[in-house]
Amino acid sequence: MNSKITQALFHSTGGSAALILRVPVGLILAAHGAQKLFGWFGGYGLEGTANWLASIGLEPGYLMALLAGGAEFFGGLALVLGLLTRPAALVAAFTMLVAIFSVHIGNGLFMSNNGYEYALTLFVVSLALAVQGAGRFSLDNVLHKGA
Repeated sequence: MNSKITQALFHSTGGSAALILRVPVGLILAAHGAQKLFGWFGGYGLEGTANWLASIGLEPGYLMALLAGGAEFFGGLALVLGLLTRPAALVAAFTMLVAIFSVHIGNGLFMSNNGYEYALTLFVVSLALAVQGAGRFSLDNVLHKGA
């Protein structure tokens, strides 16, 4: 693998603090993705999510549900493991931006009104992980040292 690609994907300026960000945010994203994809944790599953996304203008709903659910579920798992953290975090951040501007922005900041504060928090943490990488305790670090 090209050393510049390896460096960009796996090198991290984050220490152990990245682990503190990655694991809970990754678990939260994965749980939300599982709601969308599988109907777990009280979610609507793929069909229900697809219908809802189409109803708010994100069409085709089925594809959008697969993309959003996949980004959250698989991206969240990747964050927990610290594997391909930068790409996973970028996809998660983009997904949160879509959620903010397509669902929450008109409701104001606060979550009590279905506002965007929670999605904004996930966006900011994901963006920080995309910038700094997975940190010392990650599979990315193991792969970087082995490259």
